[in-house]
Amino acid sequence: MSAHADLCAMLGAVETRSVSPVFVGRAGELTALTEALSRATAGEPQALLIGGEAGVGKTRLIEEFLDAACERGAVVALGGCVELGADGLPFAPFATALRSLHRRLPGELLAAAHGHEAELARLLPELGDPGGQDSSDEDSTARLFELTVRLLERLAADRTIVLVLEDLHWADASTRHLLTYLLRTLRRGRIAVVASYRADDIHRRHPLRPLLAELDRLRTIRRIELARFSRTEVHRQLTGILAAEPDPGLVDEVFERSDGNAFFVEELVVSHEAGCAAGQLSDSLRDLLLVRVETLPEDAQRVARIVAEGGSTVEYGLLAAVARLSEDDLIEALRAAVGANILLAAPDGDGYRFRHSLVREAVSDDLLPGERSRLNRRYAEALEADPTLVRADERANRLATYWYHAHDPAKALPAVLGASVATRKRHAYAEQLSLLERAMELWDKAPAETRDSLRPIDYADAYPACGCDPDTTSLRFLDLLAEAAVAARLSGERERAAKICRTALRILDDENDPLRAAWFWTETARLQSNLGRGDGWPEIARAQELVKGLPPSAVHATVLVGAAGWGMLRNPGPEALAAAERAVEYARFVKNEPIELNARITLGTIMVSAGDTEGGLAALHQARERTIALGQFHEATRAHINISSSLEALGRSREAVEIATTGIDLARSRGLVDSAGWIRANLSESLLSLGEWDRSKEEAEELLRSGASSTKPGGTALLQLAHLAAARGEPARAAEHLAEARSRYGTRDPIPQYTLPMAQVEIAIAAAEGRLADVRHQLAAMADAGFPPGTHRYGWPLVLTAVTAEADSRGLPAADEGRAEALDVVRRCVRGLAVQAPVWEAYSLQVSEELARAEGRDTAARWAEVVAAYEPVERPHQLARARHRLADALLVEGGRREEATALLREAHATAVRLGARPLREDVELLAARARLSLAAEKPPAAAEPGDDTFGLTPREQAVLGLVAAGRTNRQIAEELFISPKTASVHVSNILAKLGVSGRGEAAALAHRLHLLDPAL
Repeated sequence: MSAHADLCAMLGAVETRSVSPVFVGRAGELTALTEALSRATAGEPQALLIGGEAGVGKTRLIEEFLDAACERGAVVALGGCVELGADGLPFAPFATALRSLHRRLPGELLAAAHGHEAELARLLPELGDPGGQDSSDEDSTARLFELTVRLLERLAADRTIVLVLEDLHWADASTRHLLTYLLRTLRRGRIAVVASYRADDIHRRHPLRPLLAELDRLRTIRRIELARFSRTEVHRQLTGILAAEPDPGLVDEVFERSDGNAFFVEELVVSHEAGCAAGQLSDSLRDLLLVRVETLPEDAQRVARIVAEGGSTVEYGLLAAVARLSEDDLIEALRAAVGANILLAAPDGDGYRFRHSLVREAVSDDLLPGERSRLNRRYAEALEADPTLVRADERANRLATYWYHAHDPAKALPAVLGASVATRKRHAYAEQLSLLERAMELWDKAPAETRDSLRPIDYADAYPACGCDPDTTSLRFLDLLAEAAVAARLSGERERAAKICRTALRILDDENDPLRAAWFWTETARLQSNLGRGDGWPEIARAQELVKGLPPSAVHATVLVGAAGWGMLRNPGPEALAAAERAVEYARFVKNEPIELNARITLGTIMVSAGDTEGGLAALHQARERTIALGQFHEATRAHINISSSLEALGRSREAVEIATTGIDLARSRGLVDSAGWIRANLSESLLSLGEWDRSKEEAEELLRSGASSTKPGGTALLQLAHLAAARGEPARAAEHLAEARSRYGTRDPIPQYTLPMAQVEIAIAAAEGRLADVRHQLAAMADAGFPPGTHRYGWPLVLTAVTAEADSRGLPAADEGRAEALDVVRRCVRGLAVQAPVWEAYSLQVSEELARAEGRDTAARWAEVVAAYEPVERPHQLARARHRLADALLVEGGRREEATALLREAHATAVRLGARPLREDVELLAARARLSLAAEKPPAAAEPGDDTFGLTPREQAVLGLVAAGRTNRQIAEELFISPKTASVHVSNILAKLGVSGRGEAAALAHRLHLLDPAL
């Protein structure tokens, strides 16, 4: 242990009488914490948030809880958010807590981090070198978060861990995002997460406020709000501090002055003990805190002011360099401050902090402006002279903050830029953005010679290098804007990113720099789509105009990739194919393999959509293998996304499941949360096609629980659940899932892979609820929009759902009007849909035969062709529906009852296994109508001429025929020569026997099951 560490340990043992040795109150809160610890020990992760005003006793409650946790053998890791001037250090509480775990469990932590040391070193530098110029993308932060959660889960597999994060009101954005991710995704391990914050600091615009609101929606998190002490509790606190029964007058005075705030109770007692009469106490509690400091010796006061401006904790060596006192004088000053309970030794024994942040804030606020600047300058100069005075992971940020608050733009600007690079390497993009915006603020204030001396450190994504010698070319303001735009996008601040791009484009209006302008337009296109303000095509088109005729470049290739990607999702035709081919060519020419691989994945996907099935799949697989070989896992998982989607489009769902499963494993192993979400959405879709409905539901629900749930993959998961609910006869639930999916997709950028499946679900819901007019309206809207190449996978199921509704409603008087036009729309849709795989040939045959059924001309022979087409393509639900229709046709044509029975039994077994209630009921109704047994052991009964159906009497059959023709009760009575009341009774009996709720359903059922035809 170093000499100053010995000193910290010695001074940390100085007795302080103002802290009550008795833990007062909080019995319910402490019980809640210990019960949560018990549940965590049993393997159920726990999360608790402790809120309360400054000084109310949050830290003391946590200390008591941690003592109890240690007694039970738990491993405690404590981390606090750091206030450094007005800035927080990225991931500060997590870094501190992980450092504590590394000290306590070095071997176990290294084993848990195995294979991901470089990535996790962004949080815990002790694990090694985090690497240099790794790519920054939308998945990089999520990857770090996922690996952190998995590290904690592994550590907590065999031991109970209590992770405490204090002072969330000071948390930086990256810390808040990581905490949110942790609390949303932590599902296993013996771990309890406890976080505290100042409730009185959380004003309406405080950045912690939306986080608290989001966490409130998670039912797995418990909020504990600490109230102030009652008079009885203040009495107990005073008794503990004074070690004697307090005077009742003192209790009244202290309770009134402190209003039950535990910390102010202690401070008031100290003042009383120092000889101040109750009436002489300061009117301001803030002044009271300063009076405590002002009673210290001059050197101790000076040290306190220095520590107040240095941050939450100041290292001893840094403090000594800034204080410029002799070692003996510094030790005496520290002894006085610690003895007065103003300062405390830091928990790690390497520095000092204020016992309570309220005292530090009071001292800092009391500094004169010039005094504050001078202290920050001293801190910066000391740190420049000896960078080892602070930990390496904090050095750049603290130096930037000190110089900034020293009000020296010439020194602050390069320091802030250096900190922005260090912060980006930790994937703390929100903090990088703040630093870059600070650099923009300093840009015009800094001397010209300072700006001219700055050099581009690197370039954002494909942002164009100037083509000049980097050793002699100065950094430009546009370069700052480009970095800031990317940082804003990666941190989720898309609105700010769009504003930065607009600023850059205004500057570029006066400059002849088409490559930089094209880059900003491409970035703007992406943001327009992400913000739901359009599809981004006008911006892409503008970028294409700017690069037209220019020599090949990375920017040119990026623009072409953007155009190809836009076409791949919205209109994968010849233009998109040509753009993708040129993007590959340009990227190869400029030797930018990452862009080339991205373009090759897009190209392969478009080739599949255009009909070059094997060529496109081969290109996708080659790109996948190459990205894995190069360690470009983000692009590798994108290849898995597109391959699994392409295979599903070809009806090769079993292969799609295999590639999706491999892709999820790869994405999970690399912490690529969003990529895993996209692949899991594809997996859920393929499982639904294969009839593995329960597993499809599990995958969709797992996606919604994951960190990708708020993005478009979450929308696709909801869409699969909507499909499933509709197929299982739950239209209300399907409508709920559909509405939520639509809200996630947005409405400003209609992409066919979302709009067409949503329309299909909407048609299915309308059909189930008997809203045929809505079915026709929705189909007509989709027909007018058209079916771009590659969308047949969505178009055929949509058209089939609509035409089946038409066929099921045949014979209903209300459906006759507009039927011919509706069936013409179906035929128009069919002409626009490709049939490039056996599964879509089966769909095409089924649609054709449903068209025939809607017109009363379907035949058993043609339904047999549909069944034969479905049998080899692994679509069990569609096969069962086709078998049901074939059995119906056989029974109508007569003479093949055994064959119909076998078909109905197979369809029924499938419907039962899938939980497809509508199909099961249709099969059971047809079997009952035809007097066929669905039980395999019973032979089919011979039809008995004259048998009633569903117990309907001949008179009821006659009434049913008139109901199906649209007659009212009065009209039925007149035609059958009975009274209207008798007709009404007959109708009620018919509805009850058929198990339907209305005349329309009865009529539809009668036509669908041929109840008005001669006996089957």
